[in-house]
Amino acid sequence: MSRIVVPGEVVADKPQRMAYSFSDGQKTYAVALSLLGEDGKLVPLEGPYEPLAEDVVVGYVTDIRFTGYNLDLGSPFSGFLSSRDTRATFSLGSIVQARIINVDEVRSIDLADARPLNDGSLERISPVKVPRLIGKRNSMINLISQMTGCQLVVGRNGYVFVSAKGSHSLALKAIRMVEAQAHTSGLTDRVASMLNEERARAGQPPMQMPQQA
Repeated sequence: MSRIVVPGEVVADKPQRMAYSFSDGQKTYAVALSLLGEDGKLVPLEGPYEPLAEDVVVGYVTDIRFTGYNLDLGSPFSGFLSSRDTRATFSLGSIVQARIINVDEVRSIDLADARPLNDGSLERISPVKVPRLIGKRNSMINLISQMTGCQLVVGRNGYVFVSAKGSHSLALKAIRMVEAQAHTSGLTDRVASMLNEERARAGQPPMQMPQQA
């Protein structure tokens, strides 16, 4: 059975490399409120976004310069998209998906491969819940997208783009359900059941869960 561990609590009696933990060379300690499974797996329940090269992130433009754009990524550090690394033109407030190409020692974030995300809203979830929202082989995100008709783009930084097309409010309900219950098992089935119940209330036929690739 999993148990809750608090920051500073021992999670392994030897040095071990895992997310949201640190080692003093003898033991490994949690740095965020987490669930520790019997298999030794640490599942954080909260924590900030730690930018890494090759992460795909979602943000919005907060400043336009001659040399490029500053993007809010929902972290203490903004991202910079050089005009040399994009052919697209953005305006203040534009929602953008991009890839991190470099993070320096002071957490300055350089971005590339940007594309606009239009006609939708930007939602935010805890970054540590992002893997659960995506699901194994994109199972959860595909489920919500197909059963609501919304395009969903999830950034590793915790920003989620939800298109205006489709049942926007139902997609948001599913996203919040995943965020609140990310630490529990059987979540995909429960989300599918909730979505079908809501579809039935709206007079829509039930849908089968999408097949995993």
